[in-house]
Amino acid sequence: MKKVAMMIRNYLYGVLSYFRHHITNAIEEELNSKIATMQKKAYGYRNKEHLKTAIYFHCGNLQLYPGSDKSRVASV
Repeated sequence: MKKVAMMIRNYLYGVLSYFRHHITNAIEEELNSKIATMQKKAYGYRNKEHLKTAIYFHCGNLQLYPGSDKSRVASV
């Protein structure tokens, strides 16, 4: 029971803030998750610039072939 009371006490401000402002950090958490995944996959990259390029590519929703039919289908 003490654990539940402490949990409510610790998270109450954030929960009330959500209902007051309807703002969450879900987008930032998703972005951080994508970057962490890229860092795990980056074991084979030769330098940090390659990792940086991969992060921009995957988090920026860039198309590998911008002029192809696949890019038009993905944007619809």
